[in-house]
Amino acid sequence: MRKRDTVHGLRVCVIGTGHLGSIVSACLSDVGFVVLGVDKDSKQIEKLEKGIPSVYEPGLHELLLRNIDSQRLSFTTELSSALKGANYVFITYDIRGNSNDEIRFSDIFEVSREIAKYIENGSVVIVSSQVPVGTCEKIKSIIKGINPSLDFDVASVPENLRLGQGIECFLHPTGIVIGAENPSTLKAVERLFSFVNAPKIGVDTKTAEMAKHVLNAFLATSISFINEVSNLCDKVGVDALKIASILHLDERIGEKAPLRPGLGFSGGTLSRDLNILKGLGREHDCPTHLIDAVIRVNEEQSKLILKKLRTIYGSVRDLTIGILGLTYKPGTSTIQHSVALEIIKDLKMGGAVVKAYDPRAFLEEVKLHRQDFNFCPDPYMVAEGSHALILVTTWPQFRDLDFTLIKWLMRNPVIIDAQNMLDAEELERKGLFHFGVGRGRSLKIGLQS
Repeated sequence: MRKRDTVHGLRVCVIGTGHLGSIVSACLSDVGFVVLGVDKDSKQIEKLEKGIPSVYEPGLHELLLRNIDSQRLSFTTELSSALKGANYVFITYDIRGNSNDEIRFSDIFEVSREIAKYIENGSVVIVSSQVPVGTCEKIKSIIKGINPSLDFDVASVPENLRLGQGIECFLHPTGIVIGAENPSTLKAVERLFSFVNAPKIGVDTKTAEMAKHVLNAFLATSISFINEVSNLCDKVGVDALKIASILHLDERIGEKAPLRPGLGFSGGTLSRDLNILKGLGREHDCPTHLIDAVIRVNEEQSKLILKKLRTIYGSVRDLTIGILGLTYKPGTSTIQHSVALEIIKDLKMGGAVVKAYDPRAFLEEVKLHRQDFNFCPDPYMVAEGSHALILVTTWPQFRDLDFTLIKWLMRNPVIIDAQNMLDAEELERKGLFHFGVGRGRSLKIGLQS
């Protein structure tokens, strides 16, 4: 792409073009920067050149196309050309753990060695990937060790994105944390984010990195807390949704606190930060009792569906169970680390036959699990012949399903609403058995398998 001046006169290189990187690239180019996204995955780059992101995000396809057409945004697999003339270099890898939430950051340190070869004097490397405390210091040490005479700095601006709301979160955050060791670097990063009308909190890099861990750990703790309470509410006949609404009225808690009874957190993001803090505790001989408990509660919560089905039927062996929603939240296409996969795994181990539907699930990911469940093209095929339907993901279109037809299609009209999104009274009027999470209702209804 030929060089063009922008309203800021600055050029940005974005390394890593997954969910985080594609949003950063699209948004920065849309506010006027010339942006070059780079990734060694040539297939991913080919798709992005056509405006197709690796993970579905509302509005992202259109945003990518608009800025590609305006020549403010382009993509490449060549890091050396991407770094040429770049004033700012973002590291935006999506950090993923394995099935045991073990995390490796080798890509970040590997690319740091490459950055050292091509970065220009005066550049600022901004780490937005979700990384452990101390990572920025290590990146700076790697680059400096390879290129001692280079005049550069490393800053931390932890990502604040939520799948399904990524563009809004990036362009209109409630605040931005900027970690930098030097005042001049802090000012340079503040200048980059001058388009954001929100408080910018300047701290050192370790504090910025730690703040991200602690924020996610706090959210995870709130979720595990209300889920543990909701399980107690089920036992004693109390509606946990009403308990949550009372808590939200308290100004010390607030209406946006994540206190909604359900299946717990998934997707890997919150678990990753909890495990980073747990690892820091082991490393520094500092017990993390509360964090350990939060993780344990969340792991147990995914088994709640199996427990409910066993209470209703005695066993799930030879039952046909339908799953509505595979992605770990609405507004995204990825099923990695989703709680639906954990539920399906437990059902399969118990001897059940599983069918599933999701309106947005990435089919290439679905195919990786074809031995675990039958993927259906619509929710009514999932309902047909099923002993129970489990609503896992809160896709809004699930509210508008024809539940009269669903009752007729099902072998037994049992719906376990794991996210408490459906109108229980309406479903009961239509002759279905509706069970939520933490609603205090008995599961003993005398159905036969």
